[in-house]
Amino acid sequence: MSLLGWIVVGLLAGGAARMITGSEKRGCLMTLAVGLIGSMIGGALASAAWGDGIRGFSLRSIVIAALGAAVFLLVLQALGAVSRRR
Repeated sequence: MSLLGWIVVGLLAGGAARMITGSEKRGCLMTLAVGLIGSMIGGALASAAWGDGIRGFSLRSIVIAALGAAVFLLVLQALGAVSRRR
């Protein structure tokens, strides 16, 4: 997938993950970063489970990336809740 493809998947995945988790909006670059990190997490989990991760620009790739980004956001929210209590 090209760089532009990764950017589009990252934005879509980050936006979807933000809607899934109910996370507050932090801007386009943060959404992109969460989506790209989530696509790496989702791709690694998909590779471990099914033997193939994210390949090309498809709905399956966006769903895997969005699920990985949602996991990443939930971890960030949990860490934020721990640090706010101290």
